[in-house]
Amino acid sequence: MAKHWSAPLLVNLLLGIPAVVPIWLLWYLAVNWPLAELGLTVREPTENDGMALWLVIVIPVVTLFGLIWWLANSPLRRRTALAPRTYWLLSVLAPCLPTVVLILIT
Repeated sequence: MAKHWSAPLLVNLLLGIPAVVPIWLLWYLAVNWPLAELGLTVREPTENDGMALWLVIVIPVVTLFGLIWWLANSPLRRRTALAPRTYWLLSVLAPCLPTVVLILIT
């Protein structure tokens, strides 16, 4: 069906809308724990509940999105003429675009 780059791009851009949530969760987790411990960022002053609660939230959300992303892209990859490296690069970067747009407009 999808012989060009347009169908994978459209599917992954649409997947990027709900991807805003797991991307934000991963960023928040990284900023407040490992990057703050390395001194690269400043920890949120009110974030003192520890990491366990966040992991209970982040792991299921990121896993669910990753599963949906994989199930959408795996059959689509077989139907496209794009090279595997090009296809997967497009499929990883395209869902990030809605998050980048939201960052730029705020």
